[in-house]
Amino acid sequence: MILSIVRTALVALRRDRASLALSFLLPVAFFTIFAVIFGGMHDTTPRITAIVVDQDRSAASRQLVGALQRETSLKILTGHATQGNAEEPYSAASAQAAVQVGDAPIALIIPKGFGAHPISFGPRQPGTAIQMLNDASDTIAPQVVTGLLQKVAMTSMPLTMAEQGMDYTQKYVGFFTPEQKKRMEDSLAALRQKLQTEKPDPSTAQASDDNGFAGIIRVDKRSVVGQTQNSNMISYYAAAIGVMFLLFTASGSSGSLLDEAESGALDRVLSSRVTMGTLLAGKLVFNTLLAFVQLLVMFLWGWAVFKVDFFSHIPGFVVMGLCASVAVAAFGILLASMCHTRAQLGAVSTLLILMMSAIGGSMFPRYLMTPAVQKAALFTINAWAIDGFTKVFWRNLPLASLWPQVSVLLAVALVLFLVSRHIARRWEYA
Repeated sequence: MILSIVRTALVALRRDRASLALSFLLPVAFFTIFAVIFGGMHDTTPRITAIVVDQDRSAASRQLVGALQRETSLKILTGHATQGNAEEPYSAASAQAAVQVGDAPIALIIPKGFGAHPISFGPRQPGTAIQMLNDASDTIAPQVVTGLLQKVAMTSMPLTMAEQGMDYTQKYVGFFTPEQKKRMEDSLAALRQKLQTEKPDPSTAQASDDNGFAGIIRVDKRSVVGQTQNSNMISYYAAAIGVMFLLFTASGSSGSLLDEAESGALDRVLSSRVTMGTLLAGKLVFNTLLAFVQLLVMFLWGWAVFKVDFFSHIPGFVVMGLCASVAVAAFGILLASMCHTRAQLGAVSTLLILMMSAIGGSMFPRYLMTPAVQKAALFTINAWAIDGFTKVFWRNLPLASLWPQVSVLLAVALVLFLVSRHIARRWEYA
């Protein structure tokens, strides 16, 4: 009897393709996604984009910039394209503006006078500080860049360190004897000659010593965007989680199309003056409004409970909320048009939505993912919607800056709706 019950359950599971997919495909899919995202993080340093502005133009600053450019863990930008596609060096103001709009999470400003006092020898001789402008949304980049900055300073500026060390030794310990001074000068001359004749060895410059002293370069950090980090992070997750549940809501609401087809109500509607295109457009409008109201409730809750700065960002919220809502509504209609039963819709929507949310940043910030996964995320609605809401609530950018996200979301909505209309022709000829 027990074997018969087991056999009956297996037959039922095989016939229920939705349950079969959720039981096997969904775990494997999620395992694959998170293995790709986190699999190589323990043995590689994420490559970070950093802007460098050299205001000093001394030998020491040029050595430091060159060493930073040879770091494989960094992508150093020293200039940006202008309207005429000409390369223009970054200034302190343009570097700060680039961090504020999200072109890079870090900007390093090497001030004038750095070459005279580049090395920090304790609190009494702190050296000339390099200013680090950062985006508070990325908590990893400042720590990584600070560590790499100390490393490359020790490996790329030996002559500067020797000369500065000699000066400070004479100042605080006592003057060298003529013989000691001559030996030091001969050693410095030999080191200077060696540095002029030898080319930098990238493998040597990139070798890391975990036990080395960290702190020879003074760095003053300043957040230029995301200063109210707690409130902004809440707004980020309101958008990230909100978009994920909008996708579930839209797919569930669009399932009414399958219910109407199964009950015969769809045939009666199509026999009237209502066309399939009109019916789908009506459902698109309803699902868009439903998704927008759901998103509005989530942000109002964030404002009331978690002090999210909502009312000063209403124009941007309305633009991004409507664009994200129409995109997820079209996505839900497409799923409903592709599936034949509610069970199929539930399995397919759960699988696709959770995968899109994992890759697109709804579950884990995209800037911590590998570059390949970040590029793959651009094929999801989540990533474009979250980027738009980040511009509104985190970076406080004007509405004009939202045109990439708005364009993509509206284009996605149009394409998905047209594909849904094409697939839905099967009900017209049934």
